[in-house]
Amino acid sequence: MIGFIIGILLWGLIVGALARLAVPGPDPMPLWATVVLGLAGSVIGGIVVRVIFGGTGAGLVGSVLVSVALLAVYRRRVQNRPFWGPGARRPPGG
Repeated sequence: MIGFIIGILLWGLIVGALARLAVPGPDPMPLWATVVLGLAGSVIGGIVVRVIFGGTGAGLVGSVLVSVALLAVYRRRVQNRPFWGPGARRPPGG
């Protein structure tokens, strides 16, 4: 049971870290927020794949793509920064 939980947390960390690497500019957030980002992208991606294609999961690529989309929404709505361009490279709040 503990191995399953560690595996889920590790999956969230990997997916969240890849999503953060894919987005240009700084996105300062703690480790737990990166894990939550990756897990949310995996769950939402899995639901989308299930509804649209009838599959059972989004896989790594689908999870990262949805996590990137969630990070873009977070950056736009919470940090009030654009997703690309010169404003994307400035630190949040600056």
